[in-house]
Amino acid sequence: MRIVDIIEKKKNKEELTDAEIQYWIDGVTDDSIPDYQTSALLMAIVLNGMTSHETAKLAEAMMKSGDVMDLSDIEGVKSDKHSTGGVGDKTSIALGAIVSACGLKLAKMSGRGLGHTGGTLDKLESIEGFNVFLTEKEFKKQVRDIGLAIIGQTGELVPADKKLYALRDVTATVDSIPLIASSIMSKKLASGSDTILLDVKYGEGAFMHTIEDAKKLASAMISIGKKLGRDTRAMITDMNQPLGNTIGNALEVREAVETVKGEGPKDFTELVMVAGEIMLIQAGKANNKIDARKLLEEAISSGKAFDQLKKMVEYQGGNVAQIEDTSLLPQAKYKTEMKSKEAGYLDHIHSMNLGILSMKLGGGRERKEDKINYAVGLEMKVKKGDKVEKGDLLCTVYHDKELTDEWIESFYDTFTYTDQKVDPIPIVEEILE
Repeated sequence: MRIVDIIEKKKNKEELTDAEIQYWIDGVTDDSIPDYQTSALLMAIVLNGMTSHETAKLAEAMMKSGDVMDLSDIEGVKSDKHSTGGVGDKTSIALGAIVSACGLKLAKMSGRGLGHTGGTLDKLESIEGFNVFLTEKEFKKQVRDIGLAIIGQTGELVPADKKLYALRDVTATVDSIPLIASSIMSKKLASGSDTILLDVKYGEGAFMHTIEDAKKLASAMISIGKKLGRDTRAMITDMNQPLGNTIGNALEVREAVETVKGEGPKDFTELVMVAGEIMLIQAGKANNKIDARKLLEEAISSGKAFDQLKKMVEYQGGNVAQIEDTSLLPQAKYKTEMKSKEAGYLDHIHSMNLGILSMKLGGGRERKEDKINYAVGLEMKVKKGDKVEKGDLLCTVYHDKELTDEWIESFYDTFTYTDQKVDPIPIVEEILE
């Protein structure tokens, strides 16, 4: 078998065999296939696509390129949830506490933030002492003991994906649904869970810019999961404004804590509850959405969900006092209120721009080696569709350095107004199974 023949085959829009895909991924993993040939094949895939069978085989081959977590010795259904990323997305922290309080086991590996989107690990590390790097043994023990762990990737999971992604990033081959779907699902499958819930976001700053593309990506990932024996479902959510009210690490932890206590913002709480319903049904803990919602509401009102969050923080070495009193989380030196210069209905809030503004305060990374300031960020006071008068508060900015004129100008460019009433953005657009 020769890689040049495989490239030729995909160039001619032919379907690759399982053996050909396996040969390619083996060559990527052991460096026997040069980058230039892999880059050529990636471009052929971007241009000519892959069938659902090819995409599933690619995900499976990448999954098996490194370690695969075995959670079979943990009793019960092990669940996982993945978001394609968005501004203000602190869902895993709140959702994990609530669903595990309902008897679910959430064994989750998360990532760091880069650019305008924040990473769950960075948010958790704003809690003093919180350790995201557990060994596999520690990870499994924690899931077994309390039903909840959120950690960074352990061992050598999916090395082929790391190499492919680095190449895709520099060869303009990122925007391919088969490549995105197989990349995400290879990591989810290697994490060892029985059920997977995908939160596929679309809109400004998301991987998918339109709801149609988000559905295509979700369907591709569901197909991979099903072909490989995992109950995989997806919810399609709109990312054309920040999720919840806060953007920035410690601020988002505070909002997650408030949500777990039943005091979170309406839009974020609803997204968490819809996700929780799906996960409880997947795991057989509830027969329908009504029963699932009752279990979730009981977990919050009884304080069990808050207890779960505290247990996770304690198990992972974090300062529980900061969860019991969120004013002990990192605090910025300055708070500045940003008030509206116009009146009207908010027609659009550029969420990607707000993510970039938070990053420029120090709340995110432009490069992987950048250090994060956990205290800084934005607390939004408005949503799309709100009626705003001149002088009304749009946002409170938490910062450690003086705000520049350029930063302030960019902030005001985030909002567009209209004199016509605007419909608010729906929380969850659609659920796919």
